[in-house]
Amino acid sequence: MTRKITTLLFDLDGTLINTNELIIKTFQHTLGEYFPERTFEREDIYSFIGPSLIDTFTSLDPERAQEMVDHYRAFNKEYHDELILEYDGVYEAIRALYEEDYKLAIVSTKMYDMILKGLKTTGLDKYFQVVIGLDQVAAPKPDPEGINMALKLLNSTADEAIMVGDNYHDIEAAHNANVKSAGVSWAIRGADYLRDYNPTYILESMGDLLNIVRED
Repeated sequence: MTRKITTLLFDLDGTLINTNELIIKTFQHTLGEYFPERTFEREDIYSFIGPSLIDTFTSLDPERAQEMVDHYRAFNKEYHDELILEYDGVYEAIRALYEEDYKLAIVSTKMYDMILKGLKTTGLDKYFQVVIGLDQVAAPKPDPEGINMALKLLNSTADEAIMVGDNYHDIEAAHNANVKSAGVSWAIRGADYLRDYNPTYILESMGDLLNIVRED
């Protein structure tokens, strides 16, 4: 029997925090340094958003992949606070979920310290009991390890959880962990792209999540 939803797991970038401009500018800067002979348009970078940095840069140049990751992270950290934005209604929805005693966690392919930086900058840090970053797992999403780790730490089971994200990695990780999934329509590639991966729900706003869990 399916249990009532008690647990919400969230991706960070592009889901809770609008880091799209930060990510795109960081990729453009890094790729411009390492591939000056090539031109990367904004649309070319969309496919890099979601996978881990090491996977992305390895696909471009295996020998310099870690060097590029380090370059990316240094630039991203320097301009983080300047370039991130808040999504309308996200803070209010997360606060409401917290006040209604839902268990909340972050499961991201971002490093733990940068997740905390983003949460603190937007004031969301006080609402999450568990934060799982790339440096805490052996395998990033779409592997279910991060989701399973968060569920264990929250003393939750798969049938009472939803994974919320903006990329196919989030939805596939949810499928692999046997949890429900919700794609966000404000994802940089849009809702139709996410629908191809069969999420349980598509959210037009984060407030939709409140309605889903309240009606469950």
